Amino acid sequence: MKYSFDNLPKEGLHEECGVFGIYSDGSINPAYACYNGLLALQHRGQESCGIAVSDDGVMNYHKDMGLVTEVFNNSVLDSLNGQMAVSHVRYSTAGGSVLENAQPLVMRYIKGTLAVAHNGNLTNAVEIRKELEQRGAIFQTTIDSEVICYMIARARINSGSAEKAVIEAVKRLEGAYSLLVMSPTKLIAARDPRGFRPLCIGKYNDSYVFSSESAALDACGAKFIRDVEPGEIVIVDKRGLRSIMPEKKCNKSICVFEYIYFARTDSFIDGMSVYEARKQAGRILARESPVEADLVIGVPESGIDAAIGYSEESGIPYEKGIVKNSYIGRTFIKPSQSERMKSVRIKLNPIVDMIKGKRVVVIDDSIVRGTTVDRITNMLRQAGAKEVHMRISSPPFMWPCYYGTDIPSRGELIAVNHTVDEICKLSKADSLAYLPADSLDEMLGYKCNGKYCDACFSGKYPAPITKQTLKGKERGGMNFDKTDNCASKEEETNE
Repeated sequence: MKYSFDNLPKEGLHEECGVFGIYSDGSINPAYACYNGLLALQHRGQESCGIAVSDDGVMNYHKDMGLVTEVFNNSVLDSLNGQMAVSHVRYSTAGGSVLENAQPLVMRYIKGTLAVAHNGNLTNAVEIRKELEQRGAIFQTTIDSEVICYMIARARINSGSAEKAVIEAVKRLEGAYSLLVMSPTKLIAARDPRGFRPLCIGKYNDSYVFSSESAALDACGAKFIRDVEPGEIVIVDKRGLRSIMPEKKCNKSICVFEYIYFARTDSFIDGMSVYEARKQAGRILARESPVEADLVIGVPESGIDAAIGYSEESGIPYEKGIVKNSYIGRTFIKPSQSERMKSVRIKLNPIVDMIKGKRVVVIDDSIVRGTTVDRITNMLRQAGAKEVHMRISSPPFMWPCYYGTDIPSRGELIAVNHTVDEICKLSKADSLAYLPADSLDEMLGYKCNGKYCDACFSGKYPAPITKQTLKGKERGGMNFDKTDNCASKEEETNE
């Protein structure tokens, strides 16, 4: 099979979003707290963002396309008065990148108003949406998060409280969801029974904060308390914080790629340091795939921590060999193929004096479609590298994701169509090695104890995937079809 870099889509992985919310005791401004929290979560979504506040039950919100600093300023934030708030940064994995799909979603219904921020992908949203549409529901967006709003609103009509409505609504939901739900008087957090996506709790004086990552708590001065447990529903109101544990128990399945790439280095997820996990990946690579070299460098930013671990284990000095331009952002336009080929030199640039004449080990977090890996190698060779040895701090991607990570269909994954030796040749590196798939337990350590989702590497999904979902992924469309149960990794079978 002939493989060309020129006719493939853009390389890279994206997380779909991050959520941040606060119930304030008056000692901290909710809108500004959310703004600072979203800045810390900007890496999780760069297409749109929004903040919704509740002022004694009256909700106001502002959201738009763009980065947090582009959408919000002091004038906007000063207009968002209230005692609690929910906020969101988004990258689209389901639904288009348009303003109507920006979150939080604010819904007015017979019982009042709801604001919902959602991280994850539902796998049965299409089924639920069709059911609702057949009963007369009119949808304003093309995202699965609106299905959640409708389910909560419908349940609230016959429920005595907002938290009871959330409990009833999530019983119908399958797939990945870390939710923040703001009613006129309560802030509610919910995490799916498998815990695919992270969600944690912090505290500032007597204010309670929820965030996708612990690093964002620091941004508003909150102290980390604990993670929201898989399946748990946490409620904050004037009486304080309380928790409802799930009826449905499933094997924990936190996305392993949170540790490899998505999360910030300074975050802790489910008790595990992201920084330590990435360093450990580098140590494993050094033991499993050693090579004689003069220095180790990392591709900014996600390859740096693993490069430090590789250096520590191998004894080869670590140096900063590549500089990243932090100001390119999402708006960098590449109008032609020749310009796209130059893009890596605009975003990344080598330190020539450090590279020239050296045998270099370069660590990157992943190879997805394979559209940029050769450009990094070429860049280092042009800087005078004598040898370039590529090491990847994740296993080869062999399967798509159905739970919210933008991993494409199998046909687009380079590792499905080529051996490691073939990918090495295409990348123009002197050698290439991936993190062994059977070393993920060692990378994450005893705190995770195998309780993670590695389906993108192994094909072992935490729940069966329907044929309709498989077809939707191959088409590149919305893949919201139902998964059936909470089968363990040991019990499941795959088509």
